[in-house]
Amino acid sequence: MTLKALCLTALTAASLSGCAAITSLSEASRPLEIYELRTPEIAQAPARRGAVELVVEEPIASGSLATERIMIRPGPLQAQYLPGVRWSDTAPVMLQTLLVRTLTQTGAFASVGRRPLGSHGDYALLGELTDFQAEAPADAETATVRLRVVFRLVREDDASVAATRSFEVTEPAASPEPEDVVAAFDRATQHLLSEITDWVVTRRGLG
Repeated sequence: MTLKALCLTALTAASLSGCAAITSLSEASRPLEIYELRTPEIAQAPARRGAVELVVEEPIASGSLATERIMIRPGPLQAQYLPGVRWSDTAPVMLQTLLVRTLTQTGAFASVGRRPLGSHGDYALLGELTDFQAEAPADAETATVRLRVVFRLVREDDASVAATRSFEVTEPAASPEPEDVVAAFDRATQHLLSEITDWVVTRRGLG
């Protein structure tokens, strides 16, 4: 290769590298769309507020779920994330926050708090979040949101388990577009929160 050709090759490579860097910088500076999930409409308990104090722990979750990114699984062994969008908080923290709000809205408890903010109650609600993703196999026309969590209701005075239950909700998205996937997450989450709240309120000594 002649010196002239070598120089041209180097200049071309440098130019392409510069363009790639500019493109990456532009994509990095593009603001992410941030999404929040809502609590369901909950019927309040009778006017007399319950005497039980409840503490909601942050559910434990794997590293792939304990993130602000919105997970989508093309297969059972694959975990990817929707580009350009994220949740307002990590999935476990969002679920904890939404549960505190929903359980408070029932009016069935003397108080509903969270840890690790120093709250202490009669019961603690401990959870393990195992699914919080959209599933989109290659042969599917759209994505389906799947939420799965196991909760234990634990007595604070002796750490004994009062009740345990597994919850699972699926909700199809109208399309694979991020907005429709997030809307399916919102519907699924409201359904999940309603089921968990009904279960907690009707446990022994809780209403």
